[in-house]
Amino acid sequence: MGGLVERQCKTPERRAGIVTRSRGDAEARLLYIGSVSAHSDATAAPSAVREAIDLRRLPWIRPLVNAQAADFASVASLFAAGNPADPAAWRSTIARVQRAPHDRAALAGVLNRQLAERNAPAAARTAAASLAETSTVAVITGQQAGVYGGPLYTLLKAVTTIQLARRVRTEYGTPAVPVFWVDADDHDWAEVRTATVLDADLAPHVLTLGDLPGAGIQPVASLVLNDGINQLHASLQSTLAPTEFTAELLARLRQHYRPGMGMSSAFARWIEDLLGQHGLVVFESGDTAARPLVKDVFAHELADPARTSRIAREAGAAMTRLGHRPQVEPAEDAVALFYVDAEGRRSIKRRGTELVVGSTARPAAAMRDEALAHPERFSPNVLLRPVVQDRLFPTVCYVAGPSELAYQAQLGGVYREFHVEPPLLCSRGSATLLDSAAAKFLERHAFPFESLHTQDESALNQFLDQQLPPAIEAALADLDRQMADRCHVLQEAVGQVDPTLAGAVDTTLRKLRDTASTLHSKIIQASKRKDETLRRQFLRTRALAFPGGAPQERAVSVAFFVNRYGPTLGDRLLDVLPLDTSKHYLIVL
Repeated sequence: MGGLVERQCKTPERRAGIVTRSRGDAEARLLYIGSVSAHSDATAAPSAVREAIDLRRLPWIRPLVNAQAADFASVASLFAAGNPADPAAWRSTIARVQRAPHDRAALAGVLNRQLAERNAPAAARTAAASLAETSTVAVITGQQAGVYGGPLYTLLKAVTTIQLARRVRTEYGTPAVPVFWVDADDHDWAEVRTATVLDADLAPHVLTLGDLPGAGIQPVASLVLNDGINQLHASLQSTLAPTEFTAELLARLRQHYRPGMGMSSAFARWIEDLLGQHGLVVFESGDTAARPLVKDVFAHELADPARTSRIAREAGAAMTRLGHRPQVEPAEDAVALFYVDAEGRRSIKRRGTELVVGSTARPAAAMRDEALAHPERFSPNVLLRPVVQDRLFPTVCYVAGPSELAYQAQLGGVYREFHVEPPLLCSRGSATLLDSAAAKFLERHAFPFESLHTQDESALNQFLDQQLPPAIEAALADLDRQMADRCHVLQEAVGQVDPTLAGAVDTTLRKLRDTASTLHSKIIQASKRKDETLRRQFLRTRALAFPGGAPQERAVSVAFFVNRYGPTLGDRLLDVLPLDTSKHYLIVL
């Protein structure tokens, strides 16, 4: 790999004065040809970025993400707070947010109660308390409350958020708190009930939590785990390759995800367990105690129903004109709120001067009055959720995934409508965690990482084809040229005898080429049989990097990586993951 970047960073063990030893060559060779070792990767070489890949090389990265990172001017009109790469935009946003009205004392009270109930780390509690100060700002990210923490990108989001908060403190001299918003208002059960882990052979397994009472109808925040979670733990244990961390991982998951625990709270406790000691403040957004702090947002939306949807549609049209696909196209009658009662979390539609929930129509004014008196009965949709978030918190930056970035690109006008200061938008860190065997395979053979994304045999065949001795390729190419030359001579000579035989010469040439092509394929197959180890190396690396064809960070559960690398995984990523989010990093821990 040309331009290979390798950074040796201090791991938590090395900081503690513990010297780790890398695997020997013999063990590395076993990893190449075998499956996941029962021994974890914790004793591998110190954490290192092995390659930094420009996101524009990766076909699955959304064009808007690339444009924001590499050509901000082309999309500047879509991002209300400015360019996150511009220090002036940071200074301006910090000043705006510090001046903006927030009920800081009430917010700190809600946070302190949540953190106390979860027995959060002291660093997180101290950070939450500091939000009561008028100079303190927040850097926020969020994710749905998925089983076992969701995919790896959940952790990458949180790590990037902590890193950015640190940068705000050091570079701008401003107190900054990293916040993780647990999105539990949603009622999309299918989004949160599964976790994908890899087994000892790196085959993906989707573990699915059984339906909970109210699942798919009520907000996830109201769902309570039952005995089905113990069955999921058993499935996880039987699927994971045992390491020295497995017992501790399962103990911690059983402590957080247990019968009687709320789904949202279980997720919050798990994220807090992994990163709370770094001052990450985890906020359960479904907490109805916070609703009175944003009731004015609900009332504003109901005062002019569907205006938010109209603004978002207009912004979507602007995105389309710039060549980017809108993330959402709300209906003309869609109100950006849900109504929550015993029947579930239900959409609100505008019909003339009335608002309709299910089959019940009510005057818009009456529903607005209800939102002011009982804000706990209302829940924001995807368009209004960021505005609610930034009314609550003094947010200077939101760390977004690709879809969130696209949502936010449609919300500049919505922020202005609700008189809420928009934050800067930064993409989350992006990474693939490889073991030493996979990294060595890519480096040794200069194999482009993105080529692993293809799940058919084409990339493998091309790779093996490139491993053939050059003399074979040269001989086959020379054979093809000679056949074409001699057939051309023959065709001219035959034409003097019988012009109608010219077609027969062409047919003969095609048959000869088909025979040569068959020979070429047989040589490749022989190469496959001769070097089966190389084939296994390729397939194993692909299985780890793109399980089931999906990028690892989007598919594989946090739990799988904690099982591999231990409970200090978050600490190590904080050390290793660069803050330049225009790159995708291949990391060996």
